[in-house]
Amino acid sequence: MNTITSSFSTLTPDTVLDALDSVGLRGDGRLLALNSYENRVYQVGMEDGPPLVAKFYRPQRWSDAAILEEHGFVHELVEREIPVVPALALTDGKTLHQFDGFRFAVFAKHGGRAPELEDRATLEWMGRFIGRIHAIGALAPFRERPTLDIVTFGEEPRDFLLAHGFVPDDLLSAYRSVVAQALDGVRRCFERAGAVATLRLHGDCHSGNVLWTDAGPHFVDFDDSRMGPAVQDLWMLLSGERADMVRQLSDLLAGYEDFYDFDPR
Repeated sequence: MNTITSSFSTLTPDTVLDALDSVGLRGDGRLLALNSYENRVYQVGMEDGPPLVAKFYRPQRWSDAAILEEHGFVHELVEREIPVVPALALTDGKTLHQFDGFRFAVFAKHGGRAPELEDRATLEWMGRFIGRIHAIGALAPFRERPTLDIVTFGEEPRDFLLAHGFVPDDLLSAYRSVVAQALDGVRRCFERAGAVATLRLHGDCHSGNVLWTDAGPHFVDFDDSRMGPAVQDLWMLLSGERADMVRQLSDLLAGYEDFYDFDPR
């Protein structure tokens, strides 16, 4: 059984509404499931007021401390007028709540469209806001959230797949060989770059997590926020042939470096 699906097997519409009711929010029964792989996220109509967004965290993925650290980082950004969407402080000023074995947070609903990343002015605008996020992210490290490195993004996923039988027996030898070559190449890249600084990142900064309005971008879903090199929040905005990506990165950095220096290593 898919462990992500089974983790949410008891999260029924009634449970969602009852969870919101437990923090003083009365839903009117309208639920719209929103796109999310790791968690379950719903737009919920309210009896009194505009719809809200409820995020139910996948059990056992993050500790409470790690989730609250993410919430704290986003609130830091809000305090500095960076356009992000924070978890709402509800009961006793808390942003993380529990109901029937599920942890959840509630957010204001924000509209917007996907950014037009083929437009150079849009990329520069995006770069400015990512630079602002990184300028704040560099002020202090995460204590509870992981770092993007060879261990967490390479060795641990490899070991998990091998330990849980995801790779067919007839492909095991080839899989081990290819992964070993890939990780060796990554290690050489890290060694060549030297001591690259890490900072608090968005962590999953692709166009689907950016909502664009006439006032510019605002960033959502910091669930994958972690320590890592700055380029992690830039490369997913690039596409096309190498020449296209070089130009796109140049446009991003034209805005980014108005607020934060980029280490090209």
